[in-house]
Amino acid sequence: LGVWNMDNVKEFPKTYELLRNLNIPLAVRGVCFARQGPGSGVQPHTDGRNFILTSHLGLKVPSPQSSGGEECWIQVGDQKSTWQEGKLLTLDTSFEHSTGNPTEEERHVLIIDFWHPELTQAERAGLEFVYDLRNKFESGKIPFRKPRSLQEEEEGQGLAGLWNAITGGGNGGE
Repeated sequence: LGVWNMDNVKEFPKTYELLRNLNIPLAVRGVCFARQGPGSGVQPHTDGRNFILTSHLGLKVPSPQSSGGEECWIQVGDQKSTWQEGKLLTLDTSFEHSTGNPTEEERHVLIIDFWHPELTQAERAGLEFVYDLRNKFESGKIPFRKPRSLQEEEEGQGLAGLWNAITGGGNGGE
């Protein structure tokens, strides 16, 4: 579905090898590192995609002991959780979710998007086709075709062609 960014692969070869060997059914965004700065948060939002689950692996998470009792958190629906270094937290981000880092330190996680395990093979194949097509279009591998209505106007047809015929082609009727 996606293409590995080879510059990132060179920067993180062990992570790349581990993820490839795990054979995770990666979806859409796939894998990314996420940093959340001190004293920041992400406002409540939804990804609107219930066919993907997201796992966060805590890489560097401020401890309550080092941050005056404060903890980084993520809330999905009415469930509030915290990250732990080396632990996986799996979420359904089709539900409204938000995050907060009230500490004085950065929080780092590895985010892994994967197909929802309850998808049928046909559903997954359909989604992979649609997202692959979108990725090819966005990367310029599928040429953009003007809508027929614009093509017709350029060829002297459609409303512009009719107007030109009535008015003499825009040259004052002569």
